[in-house]
Amino acid sequence: MISFASDYIAGAHPVIMQRLLETNMENLSGYGTDQYCAQAKEKIKQAFQCPDGEVFFLVGGTQTNQVIISTMLAPYEGVIAAKTGHVSVHEAGAIEYSGHKVIELEEKDGKLAAEDIKKCIEDFYSDDNHEHMVYPGMVYISFPTEYGTLYSKQELTEISNVCRNYEIPLFIDGARLGYGIESKENDLRPEEIAELCDVFCIGGTKVGALCGEAVVFPHHNTPKHFVTQIKQRGALLAKGRLLGIQFDTLFTDHLYFEISKHAIAMAERLKEVFHKKGYTFFLESPTNQQFIILENEKMKELSKNVEFGFWEKYDDNHTVVRFATSWSTDESSIDQLEEYL
Repeated sequence: MISFASDYIAGAHPVIMQRLLETNMENLSGYGTDQYCAQAKEKIKQAFQCPDGEVFFLVGGTQTNQVIISTMLAPYEGVIAAKTGHVSVHEAGAIEYSGHKVIELEEKDGKLAAEDIKKCIEDFYSDDNHEHMVYPGMVYISFPTEYGTLYSKQELTEISNVCRNYEIPLFIDGARLGYGIESKENDLRPEEIAELCDVFCIGGTKVGALCGEAVVFPHHNTPKHFVTQIKQRGALLAKGRLLGIQFDTLFTDHLYFEISKHAIAMAERLKEVFHKKGYTFFLESPTNQQFIILENEKMKELSKNVEFGFWEKYDDNHTVVRFATSWSTDESSIDQLEEYL
């Protein structure tokens, strides 16, 4: 059985496993105060050119999104997100569980438009009853989006400008940030991403780590008593070294970006195979996730040998499925897939 089910089907990059073993018996302080966390933070700030930034490490994506959103919003505020956004559809109501509404907007290929965000905010304040409503207090986007699509520099700049004009933070969920940055269609440099938002996260879980996300507040704008609030939400890992060592390794010798580049190369090869075999794309993304329309019978047959992700029903006879590459995808798996197709 070969798998393209997700980008976290493998454990961790071998270099990370080696470093975890090498440092295993070292006696280190807890809660992210060890030397490896400190080194990783400096390397991340250097990679994204935000020397005044502050970096924190959390275990998983849903936890990270909930902590960021709930600590940055006032109790009466909600977060604007695409209807297809991760916090909208794939986090089991984690944001709402923290007491904050997800204010959903229509999207195109997973992306929000600056004019729609602006209209949402203007419509809210022009409503005479707005004091009885949930205030739009943040904008959430992901890079790449749930559909693997990317915001251009112009699009992100326009969204950033709207947020700054209305003095609400822009949060970029970078669970697959490396794959977005290394896409051939990306025109944003890492430092520009940091400059245009108020907080972003760097995904490790899907990009080479066993687990872990790095939260970056690039403009010395961390919420008050952030570590205490992380702890209050049950999200502070006592053995913070496990995250620090992984991110220290990922941001040594450009490993994070190199393995992301590999995933994109495998995705390009994957697209070539689907085109060659005459399959129809629901959405052909520039990153590591590809969305294919399969006949239901073909889907049933293919699933005997290949793992892939259900995405949505297309019609009575067809289903949209997702194939994902990652840092661990190899050429032989794609060759096998070509035979099964």
